[in-house]
Amino acid sequence: MPAATLDAFLNSYLGEPDELRSAVVATIRQLTQAATTIRNTINQGVLGTAFAGTRSANADGDIQKDLDVFADDIFLDAMRHAPVALYASEELEQPVLLDRQEPLAIAIDPLDGSSNIDTNVSIGTVFSLLPATGAPDGNPAASFLQAGVNQLGAGFFIYGPQLALVLSLGSGTHVFVLSTRLGTFVQAYESRIIPQRTQEFAINAANYRHWDEAVRLYIDDCLEGTEGPREKDFNMRWIASLVADCYRILMRGGVFLYPGDKRKGYRQGRLRLVYEANPIAYLVEQAGGAATDTMTRILEIEPESLHQRVPMVFGSAREVARITRYHTEPSAIGERAPLFSRRGLFRA
Repeated sequence: MPAATLDAFLNSYLGEPDELRSAVVATIRQLTQAATTIRNTINQGVLGTAFAGTRSANADGDIQKDLDVFADDIFLDAMRHAPVALYASEELEQPVLLDRQEPLAIAIDPLDGSSNIDTNVSIGTVFSLLPATGAPDGNPAASFLQAGVNQLGAGFFIYGPQLALVLSLGSGTHVFVLSTRLGTFVQAYESRIIPQRTQEFAINAANYRHWDEAVRLYIDDCLEGTEGPREKDFNMRWIASLVADCYRILMRGGVFLYPGDKRKGYRQGRLRLVYEANPIAYLVEQAGGAATDTMTRILEIEPESLHQRVPMVFGSAREVARITRYHTEPSAIGERAPLFSRRGLFRA
């Protein structure tokens, strides 16, 4: 039996006519067209004008590359042709009001992992679909200050060896790959399930000295392998591309950590709650995984601002729960005895 196309999947989701579902379907179709344009531009590499160079910092203080701005322009233009009331982006300080009569708000990181552009590592686009809500003061950002549990759908495109779309509309997390032969996205994996247990973690170990003690202890225990309290060997992975790390975890399990740390500007983490952490958490939970800020479920956090940052841990549910215990009740981790007596491999 041939694999289902994205169109068939969306038609099945649509079912009986419904304003919100119809809007979600129309918006995803526009997103896929925009992502295909971005992919074609990325494939030109430094031979294309969108790779020309680096610009100034964006609204949140991160350095913009020309491809960041190009991608943002492409997706914003695509959303002008979708039933979207409001468009919020990492690259823009304030949301753009497109049509207040439309039912959806979209929050997007147009080009995640742009620090990897020059090194030819997979990058992507992360998006969150929310119901557009009115605000008494007319504040256009109000629609984006909802907890992630209110998302109508979420997903990301990954521009790698294949152009893939990871998508959830509330009933599992599905993976579609663009077929150049058919000219459409085809379902490659249906309802991915992240294994509850894992022996693989992703973290930037160069920041070890800046981490809180709970994170250090967790990593120390993993690194001690079969001789340590975990009694098994772990592998470490770190791509520094959120979509690439998440895609790997969806394919084979694992846990991802981007904790807050003691560096200036990093205490509250670096990932953005509204357009990075929330959609990733939605996808991970729909695949049977878990996502927290080390202690609190990501999808239950009420955003206070559009560009709010948050620490993030996601992946295999049991491992995420264990990391929470390292923060809240380390003495309850039975195999750690006596607590704090072990010296980490990074410590003299």
